[in-house]
Amino acid sequence: MFRVQREELVDVLTKKGINDLSVIKAIGTVPREKFIEKTMQHMAYKDIALPIGYEQTISQPYTVAFMTQLLNIQKPGMKILEIGTGSGYQAAILFEMQADVYSIERNLDLHHRTTKLFDKLGIRVHAKYGDGTIGWKEFAPFDGIIVTAGSPIVPNNLKEQLAVGGRLIIPVGDRRSQKLYLIKKISEKEFDSEVIPEFSFVPLIGREGWKK
Repeated sequence: MFRVQREELVDVLTKKGINDLSVIKAIGTVPREKFIEKTMQHMAYKDIALPIGYEQTISQPYTVAFMTQLLNIQKPGMKILEIGTGSGYQAAILFEMQADVYSIERNLDLHHRTTKLFDKLGIRVHAKYGDGTIGWKEFAPFDGIIVTAGSPIVPNNLKEQLAVGGRLIIPVGDRRSQKLYLIKKISEKEFDSEVIPEFSFVPLIGREGWKK
């Protein structure tokens, strides 16, 4: 039913500069309509963010594709940590790309709802409820870490849990607008960072994020 709309979305994203074929294939495969309310499914393939309840949104497809492309997933089994499970759509894209996905959600009701959806759709994600700003030390290091909410700082825990050669993608700024940081771990103590301006995300709440 939504195949044509998915193809049209892929065309839009390609024209906007998304050129990683594995990202494009995942966007063209994962059914975004399954991750939003039925009353909004007619808007599933518009390139816009949509509300999912709990003061959260499912990110704009371009944002998902752009951040995923920055992770530079080159081979199956790369271990990726997602901070902010939300609707589950970003994790589903990573799973479709054959990443080994770990995801943390701080809203318990949303965590339960999304893990049930993962089970229903056969999406295998290591998901837990907790404070994403402190990461998931038991399974570190990660080849990539993607943060889907805006943070006032880059949490040290996440930098420490990144593998050497790994990438951390995180929006940093105030509560209204953020700049997207691409942080590459050069060695255990050395990092390289690149800034991509002006994105807008829901706030990252937690010990090393915003307070409620």
